[in-house]
Amino acid sequence: MSLSISVRKYIRWLPEPASEPTTTIVLTSPERRFVDIRILKSTDADPADERAQPVLHASRIDWAFAGFSSSELQTGADGSQFVHSTWKHWVSSRVADADGVVDEGDMFPQADGTTLEKGKMVNPATGRETEYEEVWEDPKPTTTTEGDGEKVMCAVLQLHDDAHQARGMVVRVGQFCQGVLRIGESMSLERWQWKSHGGWKRQVRIGDQWLPCGVLLDGQRVRMGGEVKHGEFSWRVVELSES
Repeated sequence: MSLSISVRKYIRWLPEPASEPTTTIVLTSPERRFVDIRILKSTDADPADERAQPVLHASRIDWAFAGFSSSELQTGADGSQFVHSTWKHWVSSRVADADGVVDEGDMFPQADGTTLEKGKMVNPATGRETEYEEVWEDPKPTTTTEGDGEKVMCAVLQLHDDAHQARGMVVRVGQFCQGVLRIGESMSLERWQWKSHGGWKRQVRIGDQWLPCGVLLDGQRVRMGGEVKHGEFSWRVVELSES
């Protein structure tokens, strides 16, 4: 399986019109570990907190979760083919125990290169299970180093410490890195992006717990099976690859 970056263009709760109240990015590794972060957009006329490296209030979290995904090709009643995807949650901002929480959706490629996702899930605004549509675009993962022949890096760090009710996952795919960490009722997250004219910039941070995103920004600092320790927690490198 290949790594991917997915940016949501809009969501539509049927029969309502489409809208995009968040900035939503999903990073998925070759072994199908993912981090999905959805941050509510600012409602200010002058959104000063949208500048690089803002620290936002927890109320700006629409949803942040991580886990493991899978996909299979299916054929519809009309003979057309589509991909049925499943996302098994492992840590989530919405529930303390994410085990057993599963999302499913059918993915249909569009002529403009985007992907239309259709499914049914609980609309948080109403509390009712509702059919939805989401449209995603998939930016190409890029290298963050100069020179011909350089490869795109992917790395995943994972924290699993049930004694402290702590679970976390950080995924880097090329020019993006995202991490989520839940300790008891406390949720922390970060999103980073690399650009050729400015290097790595933190796009958002919520919560006060330390996340090892910075470690993954420098690929020379990690090795497969290694650990990154901070305080009482130890993050393990569970994936590391270049493509």
